[in-house]
Amino acid sequence: QVLLVESGGGLVQPGGSLRLSCAGSGDIFSTYTLAWYRQAPGKHIELVASIGRNGIANYLDSVKGRFTVSRDNARNTMYLQMINLKPEDTAAYFCNIPGRNSWGQGTQVTISS
Repeated sequence: QVLLVESGGGLVQPGGSLRLSCAGSGDIFSTYTLAWYRQAPGKHIELVASIGRNGIANYLDSVKGRFTVSRDNARNTMYLQMINLKPEDTAAYFCNIPGRNSWGQGTQVTISS
């Protein structure tokens, strides 16, 4: 089973940038489609971006043009580059394999002036 650990969150001002990382263990990391999710207080978890084994990415409409998902299979790591951050991006961010029901600790992203 692949273990995924998120990092890179923090507090930034509106318009700022962050890069989240998702480090995976196991030698079959490259065989999975991976995804970033987020959950804001009082809201349901939502899919933010996904990236297939072939590198094809899909995004939530509200983050298109601002977020970029990428993966480095040699390093067993997935990234989420976020620019022009908005207060509504504030949430706990998680990485996971779509369909898997176990979650890591996540990393908190807070956008505030």
